[in-house]
Amino acid sequence: MKSPFLIFLLFSQVLFAQNIENRVLVIRNNNSPVSVAVANDYMARRNVPKVLDISCINSALFDYNETIDYASFVTQIKAPLLAYLNTFPEIDFIVLTKGIPIRITGVPGKTLNGTCSLDSYIAGMGYEASPSTSIVHVSDINYGASYSGDAYLNKYWQSTKHFTHAEFGGYLVTRLDGYTQADAIALTTHSLQAEANLCCGTPSTGNILLDTDPTAWMGYPNPDNQPYTFVPANYTAGQALTILYESAYGDINSDMKKARNILLASAIPVQYDSTLNFVGNTQALKGYFSWGSNDNHFSEPNYKSLTFIPGAIAESAVSTSARTFYHTSWGQSKIADLIAQGVTGVKGYTDEPLVQGIASPSILFDRYTKGWTLAESYYAASRLVSWMDIVIGDPICRAYANLQPFNTANESPAFSISPNPAASFIHVQLIGLPDQQTIQIYNSTGQVVKELIIFNECKIALDGLSAGVYFVKLKNSVQQTHQFIKL
Repeated sequence: MKSPFLIFLLFSQVLFAQNIENRVLVIRNNNSPVSVAVANDYMARRNVPKVLDISCINSALFDYNETIDYASFVTQIKAPLLAYLNTFPEIDFIVLTKGIPIRITGVPGKTLNGTCSLDSYIAGMGYEASPSTSIVHVSDINYGASYSGDAYLNKYWQSTKHFTHAEFGGYLVTRLDGYTQADAIALTTHSLQAEANLCCGTPSTGNILLDTDPTAWMGYPNPDNQPYTFVPANYTAGQALTILYESAYGDINSDMKKARNILLASAIPVQYDSTLNFVGNTQALKGYFSWGSNDNHFSEPNYKSLTFIPGAIAESAVSTSARTFYHTSWGQSKIADLIAQGVTGVKGYTDEPLVQGIASPSILFDRYTKGWTLAESYYAASRLVSWMDIVIGDPICRAYANLQPFNTANESPAFSISPNPAASFIHVQLIGLPDQQTIQIYNSTGQVVKELIIFNECKIALDGLSAGVYFVKLKNSVQQTHQFIKL
């Protein structure tokens, strides 16, 4: 029998999810069958109603299609996206899909002759019009004369509040991608399974692995000043900022050590490694942070031996870990391998981000294990937008409990369900709709488990349904979904 606290906890998850799907926009490339398939699968199983159809080069067809020129991006993606966002100002999260390019070239004012992650460019859309936006001029002569250009200071960096576009500007942009269509779709599967495990109180096993590199020249500097920030103490919103060189590599080691202390204080299992070994052959991880191929003792077999449980997130301090989602035999370690190995969320970089561009492990894991969404956790941990970042995964994935209420859209309900949680039946009441409607009940994997016609109101028996989280929606009617928990 579940405790009263657990029932309250589970009910809080339902309250969280009531309207968040309506704050999500999926972008679907009609020139890419893979993009269409991934987008349709996500929308159906996540019950996300909003989609923007675009037509651009198909990055799932050839690796050179992963890069789009700026002029094409503006006409084929940016212009229709801005028009959609102006019509639907409630959008906070944007999901890109495999088949949409990952990189833009020829962007005015960017480093490396105008290079920028497409995802991060979209995340910073609207910043340019705000007086509170700080432009960050980035340069480092160690990366050549062309490494000079601008990014934005992320307004959500180190935030302690849940995200809305209305308050912070910009958007939390993630991507469903991987080596294959199946890998991209599996990200949604892992997210839904993590949420189902959370709602059902299913215990999870495994550690969060923090693999530092204690090589002497890196070390563990500034332990009391983590996470590192280039923002001055007397900063005022809108102030221009400058990065002239890459920050100390060891700051990432020190921040991983801080993350360990935060997680242990919350009784979350951690495997913290401060040896010269590059850890591998570790299974069922809840989370992962390492130097990847930048580790002075990197082992590719060890990197590719890691596996993850549903809900696990990861990051690696690797400059070009998201340079491609194709198999390669060259270059640095790639996040596409971690996706294939079962991770639910991961952050990477299309091109050199500097250490300042890497997500802070102490913020990332602190926010995520406090029940923040995947997207909120990564963006709160990231210093820059309109930069090189790619965040992979379902933006609204949550694998940990959170009793702090989220902001939700002020939307009038089209129907209600009660009780919730429910043991043997739910009562469905239509609100302001024609008397006859078709009700569908989906399980957490997106399968329709019940479908019936109701007249104004109906009592629906739940016999035959196993314990877990379910979604109720009206077929061919308003795009509104309710969750309930079957006890």
